[in-house]
Amino acid sequence: MRKTIDTTLQFDNSYARLSPQLYQSIEATAVPAPQLLKFNQPLAAHLGLDSGQLDREQLAALFSGNQLPTGAEPIALAYAGHQFGHWVPQLGDGRALLLGEVIASDGRRYDLQLKGSGPTRFSRRGDGRAALGPVLREYLVSEAMAALGIATSRTLAAVASGEQVWREEALPGAILTRVAASHLRIGTFQYVAAHGDLALLRQLTDYTIARHYPTAADSDNPARALLEQLTTRYAALVSDWLQVGFIHGVLNTDNCSIAGETLDYGPCAFLDHYHPDQTFSSIDRDGRYAYANQPAIMQWNLARFAETLLPLIDRDEARAIAIATEVIESYPAQQQQCWQQRMCAKIGLPAAQAADSALLQQLLTLMADQGADFCLTFHQLATAIDASGSDQLWQQFPNQQPLQQWLSAWRQQLQQAAITPATARATMSRHNPVLIPRNHQIEAVISAALTQQDRQPFDDLLAALQQPWQELPITARYQQPPTAAERVEATFCGT
Repeated sequence: MRKTIDTTLQFDNSYARLSPQLYQSIEATAVPAPQLLKFNQPLAAHLGLDSGQLDREQLAALFSGNQLPTGAEPIALAYAGHQFGHWVPQLGDGRALLLGEVIASDGRRYDLQLKGSGPTRFSRRGDGRAALGPVLREYLVSEAMAALGIATSRTLAAVASGEQVWREEALPGAILTRVAASHLRIGTFQYVAAHGDLALLRQLTDYTIARHYPTAADSDNPARALLEQLTTRYAALVSDWLQVGFIHGVLNTDNCSIAGETLDYGPCAFLDHYHPDQTFSSIDRDGRYAYANQPAIMQWNLARFAETLLPLIDRDEARAIAIATEVIESYPAQQQQCWQQRMCAKIGLPAAQAADSALLQQLLTLMADQGADFCLTFHQLATAIDASGSDQLWQQFPNQQPLQQWLSAWRQQLQQAAITPATARATMSRHNPVLIPRNHQIEAVISAALTQQDRQPFDDLLAALQQPWQELPITARYQQPPTAAERVEATFCGT
């Protein structure tokens, strides 16, 4: 057993008490020279970790896996999944370890996971490691999503491993410590269902309900209630993504958290110029996970989850299918309602009538036709409620006459709804962030860290992204969209 470090983390490793069919007990592969690159002090405090008792060398040893926090029980989780629609019966944590579960200061349970911790039996010939670039990307984007108020995993630490990893070339290695409500996935249920073990499926379902959906236990049909509640969570989560222009990039079933959080930031990206068919992921060659496809893909993923629960929903397969189908078919209306509420709020309207949604769609069509920047357009719209609008707004539309016509219709709609300019601005300010993690800025700070060993640009961008709702001196330099030369056309998976 690896040497441990005493910490103030309160572990209670419930998943490790389930059937060992669900995981492999294994320790991280030691790295030669761990160095702490970034540590999330506020998140550590929330988790109950008094980092003041540990020096940087101890923190590096802890979050590289070279030493374990007392109470940890590292395991690699088993799961399956559909990847780009193709069934893969065994995936699993091929480069990650769940250190354990901690009870935080709010009484909630959180997983602590190391990414890049070395090979496991699920590695499929992979090296089990992570490169520094993807680690920095996940740190930035996950913490930005949290600041935007979107359900997400978080990042506690980034540690350089002191060794090289090979992708297309030799790259500096790193390890990321991820915090999540759990790492259960739709793919976890698919793995169990594929083995046909009804007792294990029931154990996993009961565990999931107790941990994430306790009210479902009181239902006449707990499995159906679980499906209903996860469906509702994802209707809201996907709408949150669309509101800020986020594209997950690899929305496979193994990347869909049962807790309803954003999980697995690989080739994710944010819209610059708006187009509903926009993709960035280099491996999404057919646009399966394009921006506007995400709601339908999530329904497809939820249908795969529903299939795993059929034996628990009803003993009669036909009845079980009918019940599950009813739940899955409720998703589009739920998601559309969530989307309309969020998106109409971006133009100061309550989505109370069809005209609100029609006006929104007209703007989106205009933005797509003229290549307008998504974040900047919505943020600058507030300047045109009762005035001519800012130069930044007009610069997004080379042909300005359609925008002028739209603005007139919009102002009229606000007046008819008895919404004052002050009220509209207040609503819009709560739904239109000032800045998002723009792809070209992410690439720039990663490049500085890799090629110049300069992490200050990363620190500066991370600090700005913690305050996405206000125009502040710290945010001003990150608000502008990329020039044509700066645009990032493709993002890449870290494996």
